[in-house]
Amino acid sequence: MRANRIRPARRAAVGLSVAALAAGVTTAAGPASAQPAARPQAAPAPAADCSAAYRIEQKLTSGTTWRMCWRYDSKAGLVLEKISYQPKGETKPIRVLNSARLGQIHVPYDDGSVEYDDLTGFGFAQGLVNLAPGECPGGTIKTVKVPDAWQDPNVKGLCTTTRSRGHAYRMQGDTANKVFQAQGKDMLVYTVNQVGWYEYMTEWRFQDDGTVTMNVGATGSLSYEDYDAGDGRGWPIGKGAQAAKATSHSHNVFWRLDFALDGSTKNRVEQYDSAVSAPVSGNRAPTTKTTRTKVTKELSGDAKAYRWWRMVSATGKNKDLHPRSYEIVPGTSTKYPGRSYTKHDLYVTQYNACEKFASHNPGCPATQPKSVDKWVNGQALTHPVVWMNVGFHHIARDEDQQPMPVHWQGFSIVPRDVTAMNPLTPSELQWQNGHWQPRS
Repeated sequence: MRANRIRPARRAAVGLSVAALAAGVTTAAGPASAQPAARPQAAPAPAADCSAAYRIEQKLTSGTTWRMCWRYDSKAGLVLEKISYQPKGETKPIRVLNSARLGQIHVPYDDGSVEYDDLTGFGFAQGLVNLAPGECPGGTIKTVKVPDAWQDPNVKGLCTTTRSRGHAYRMQGDTANKVFQAQGKDMLVYTVNQVGWYEYMTEWRFQDDGTVTMNVGATGSLSYEDYDAGDGRGWPIGKGAQAAKATSHSHNVFWRLDFALDGSTKNRVEQYDSAVSAPVSGNRAPTTKTTRTKVTKELSGDAKAYRWWRMVSATGKNKDLHPRSYEIVPGTSTKYPGRSYTKHDLYVTQYNACEKFASHNPGCPATQPKSVDKWVNGQALTHPVVWMNVGFHHIARDEDQQPMPVHWQGFSIVPRDVTAMNPLTPSELQWQNGHWQPRS
């Protein structure tokens, strides 16, 4: 809880001057040495999208390479740009996103006493903290220069590292004499920003199978000034039945994703819904029919059973000639109904350079609405921008002290037909694409 929102004197600031990448990261290749004419030359390295100081490039052990640029915004904090994915077997990087960043953290308290917009109203970006080496195991901590810093603008606050995630797949061979299995590997990029009593861990997880997972974890401390929920809305913390009650509240986190599949922002949005019907005569089970709706105008969407969305490339196809796309996979959410902009799980808006934050958005003309729900007004989608809203209702518990364990909220985008097969397929199984017969 954070009733006390005074900027702590110990709060660190952040900045933008960063150096080399995480362990195992590669930078632009130097000049190639001369080779005999008969010898094949390696494919040229992709052109760099940004200087080495702001470039992240990691080749994972499975052969997948992720590339991106980064910068630090005075309100949004860490911004990742020009994000591309190159699994083994692909001759060049596949652009996925123009940019990815937080769009707001909205924190209303249950008793109605306070309500915060942490990114635009409470110095989230200026709260970047220094990370100790042990907080970035096996990786590299970069120095960031924080705009409008309250104290020293140079903060060692950006971690890039890798982490195992367990099985990527497991399959018995055709004769059960061989097991095909692989352990998955992820690249992680994260920062920690202190806002009042809370410390937000903003994590971007780039998997070797092309999945991207965005998480925000809240940790830190329960505010001692917040044990004042005498109206019955809080939870008793401390000794005995008459313990002080900590005020409950919500964390509504928005992310803003500007897709650019295959380098083009002219992506298509599609919504899929499935309906299950009772068994018909002669069938053993119910039937399910899935329908596609092309989303051509701005959308306010709600997650529900048997519904999903995908962003489809306007220009690129995989080796099977299927259009590349990314599916949006919502995470667990407690949707907050108290504000118009938190009433939906997903918004898709037409790109507008001044529309940067989901609520209390600064910088637009005075006539422009201040929240994302008002931007959905029927415009045709030629450059769609996705806003994802994931809520968490925090009713404190004894175990939240002291310090408070991290509670996570987030979602994923998952490749759908980006490659013709599983990008981690072992070479022995690469012939089994499409309809195939078991081996004898």
